[in-house]
Amino acid sequence: MRIGTSQAGARGRTPKILGMALLATLTFAAPAYADRDAGTANETTGDVSASVEPTDTASIRATCGSGSYDAEVYSDGGNWVARNGSTTVYSGGNMRAATQAAVNSLTTGRRSKERVVLWNSGTMSASSSIDLPSYTVLDSCGTIDVTGGVSANNAVVRGRDADHVEVQHLSVTGTPYFGVFFRNGDDIHLGQLDLRLSGGLGIRIDNHGDRGELTTNVRIDDVYVSGTDNHGVETYGVDGLTVGTVVARDVAYSGLLLNDTTNATVGTVDAENAGTGTGYAAFRMANRNGRINGSYPTNIHVGEVIARGGGRGVFCVSESGGAVIDNVDIANTGNNAILIENCYNVEIAAESGQVTGPGTIRLAARSEFPVTRNVTLHNLTVTDSAIVEHPCGDNITITNNTLENSYRDVC
Repeated sequence: MRIGTSQAGARGRTPKILGMALLATLTFAAPAYADRDAGTANETTGDVSASVEPTDTASIRATCGSGSYDAEVYSDGGNWVARNGSTTVYSGGNMRAATQAAVNSLTTGRRSKERVVLWNSGTMSASSSIDLPSYTVLDSCGTIDVTGGVSANNAVVRGRDADHVEVQHLSVTGTPYFGVFFRNGDDIHLGQLDLRLSGGLGIRIDNHGDRGELTTNVRIDDVYVSGTDNHGVETYGVDGLTVGTVVARDVAYSGLLLNDTTNATVGTVDAENAGTGTGYAAFRMANRNGRINGSYPTNIHVGEVIARGGGRGVFCVSESGGAVIDNVDIANTGNNAILIENCYNVEIAAESGQVTGPGTIRLAARSEFPVTRNVTLHNLTVTDSAIVEHPCGDNITITNNTLENSYRDVC
């Protein structure tokens, strides 16, 4: 059973009670032998291979592992060791198994967070996961390279029905099914994540284990994600989301996709070549995103969307809305720069924006949903493009835009 609260009122899930006593735990500082800048140790051989580790993780590793912790995992001459206090809970050749053993060694039935630090780099199979239960913090200071054939719903880090969990740092390469995957939970915090993948989906957080209960109170600080054959970051069935920055490069679908997500604040989405050759977008809202009790109060706020190349820049579709995007900077998309289709109460460029073609700005609607309504497009400089409304929407405001070598075709 779980305990959790929602910041978002009626849409949040029903709190549950977790009734087991928390035992006292021992915390201790980083040991001298733990080399936070160590080379990559292979899961089975301990071989060092600098090519596995992206160079941009250096700044992340500078702070990773600092502070107290309850269990640790490290590579000692090719042997993976997991310790909780003075007790060794794993010794062997498998990094993932060592990390899971460290997690499993934490206090049973705890009601406050306990922390595991994974000091070194290593590899793991794409058909396995590191599973985090409630009240668990993982800090991974090296790079995890994912190899082998994938199996559905596995992830480098995974949580199911997990509340009050954190992944403070994580760097991943290779081909996971998911880099990070949480399904149903409350108070999920992802810190500094660097996902330089060759397939898979970067981060997915959803409620599809029990769609009657939303996943609540999710925070994602800063993510770099590249090379997926799916989305960079995706949510589905989340109430209460805070995102700092998502940087997406060469992801097959959307950089950041919000589905059926409410009460969300996003700082910056910065995407290059997101969804090239598709209808996906740097930033996409779909599947009644922003809809609360059948209406669309403003509850989705995005600071800035930057898009270069790819499919679309901004795409709102399938009865989504309740959104304000302050700034947009979109250029050279292969599809529409902005497409608002069957969406309601959407404001784009509340502060300022620039759109450079060839992609157009389009307001549209499919016949199976009510027409687009209550949309404001303003404060845009539109170059080598167009603003097109078809079919006509309801209460559409298009004003204070500068058109350079561009045209309007609106109702």
